[in-house]
Amino acid sequence: MEKKITDVSLEELHKEIDLIQACISRMAQNSFMIKGWAFTLVAAISALTAGKLNLYALCAIGIFILAVFWCLDAFFLKIERFYRYKYEWVIEERAKGNREYLYDLRPDRKETWKIGKKTPSIISVMFAKPYTLLMFYGSPIFIGIVLIILQAANIF
Repeated sequence: MEKKITDVSLEELHKEIDLIQACISRMAQNSFMIKGWAFTLVAAISALTAGKLNLYALCAIGIFILAVFWCLDAFFLKIERFYRYKYEWVIEERAKGNREYLYDLRPDRKETWKIGKKTPSIISVMFAKPYTLLMFYGSPIFIGIVLIILQAANIF
């Protein structure tokens, strides 16, 4: 049987999904590094400014840092989700012999997502189930806000 030009070889399929999986792994690694940097910065600022800043300033700086890193982490997880959409599409379409967008690694190209997938916003990723980002960043931010309120009320 003669191979048609439209057929995708198993080698091409494996190479393409390996490239996509590498992108997914890189986004997950970025997310992991962001979490480490966020709490390292908050801990370093807390340790270096102990006694030099009042509680308001210290909590406000911590809340700001955590909020920025929360958004950045959500951005990387959003891009990772795009690559997962792309991965599903590639597996399905290459089995049909579709060579369109072969080795295209643009994660935001909606033509390479399975039908029905929606574009998540950074906010929706920040609060997405199973609420891991919300618990990881939201808990310390909530504690910081409570400390500011308690300090403002002269409770401690």
